[in-house]
Amino acid sequence: MTTTAQGPEDILEAVETRYAEGAAAAVPELCCPVDYDPAYLKVIPQEVVERDYGCGDPSKWLLPGEAVLDLGSGTGKICFIASQVVGKEGHVLGVDMTDDMLEVARRNAPVVAERIGYGNVTFLKGRIEDLALDREALDARLHEHPVRSEKDLSDIETWSAAERAQRPMVADESVDVVVSNCVLNLVDPARKRVMFEEIFRVLNRGGRAIISDIVSDEDIPKHMAEDPELWSGCISGAFQEDAFLKAFEDAGFYGIEVVSRGVDPWHVVEGIEFRSVTVRAWKGKQGACREQGHAVLYKGPWSAVTDDDGHEFPRGVPMAVCGKTYGIMTREPYASHVVGMEPSKPISDADATAFPCDGSRRRSPAELKGASNLSAEDEGCCEPGECC
Repeated sequence: MTTTAQGPEDILEAVETRYAEGAAAAVPELCCPVDYDPAYLKVIPQEVVERDYGCGDPSKWLLPGEAVLDLGSGTGKICFIASQVVGKEGHVLGVDMTDDMLEVARRNAPVVAERIGYGNVTFLKGRIEDLALDREALDARLHEHPVRSEKDLSDIETWSAAERAQRPMVADESVDVVVSNCVLNLVDPARKRVMFEEIFRVLNRGGRAIISDIVSDEDIPKHMAEDPELWSGCISGAFQEDAFLKAFEDAGFYGIEVVSRGVDPWHVVEGIEFRSVTVRAWKGKQGACREQGHAVLYKGPWSAVTDDDGHEFPRGVPMAVCGKTYGIMTREPYASHVVGMEPSKPISDADATAFPCDGSRRRSPAELKGASNLSAEDEGCCEPGECC
């Protein structure tokens, strides 16, 4: 007979219990097959590799020198891989709520540091939907001030609120990249929106989220959603694939793209396919739109594309954009698809006026032709004595 969850506490208990067991011994059904770079794995102790569960490798999209936050870091495998990718100039934070997982990760961190020649990984206890509250500090507070009355409960709530505001475990705009590997689906549905808002909060402007997780191809029926065993097994809490992408958009991200997607399903339950995807999304389009004379020309291959704000870019046409959008579209993930076009006369921030981002407008040739362009009599020659 299937046991059904009565509420978020049942889901949380099921997840904590199953992953505590997974820290003690390998549980193969908790992970998908993933091809990690063996060069990174060879310095990581085997117990970490065997007892860390995931469905993708978000570390493939990291860069040297970055500050990285891993949500649901488990025994630390992705953190230890990331530490090698970002190098000694970078830093990696791992956040997990399971004491047994943290014990394995922290015990092995000095081993990895010795093998690679530097230590740049820190593990913290917290919930990924509440990154401002350090759960070890909360544990210590509760040990000193047990909750025995309604007043005690009110006091701990007041203390927790002050900790989040004054001493957040992960501060606003403090990391370059947030990664996660098959963990977001484990969060209670009522807290998933807050979780995405937390990811957005801690990222620097221009930072990005790289999330590997399990998605479904259909809505999950109520009886499956209420099964704690399926929840802790990364099944019942999975987003439907399009809803997963929409969650990034709703949180304020842009440039949202699927960078990896399992061809074959990881599991099929009651005809519903569950597979791994890795999504990359960027933070930084917030702010005023100012007219600074820029244009973007879409190179193709489609006849036209529409951005997240509804602006259309026909192929081969220089379209007017604000300075902020120009900066965004001439960087990843758009740069390879467009040609950025500077104005003939640069407009300073002080002189820029409001740009009407409520439609699409072609930038005239006169706005883009500058003094650096060839004059009529110079046309046809590239260098002295040479022809183009």
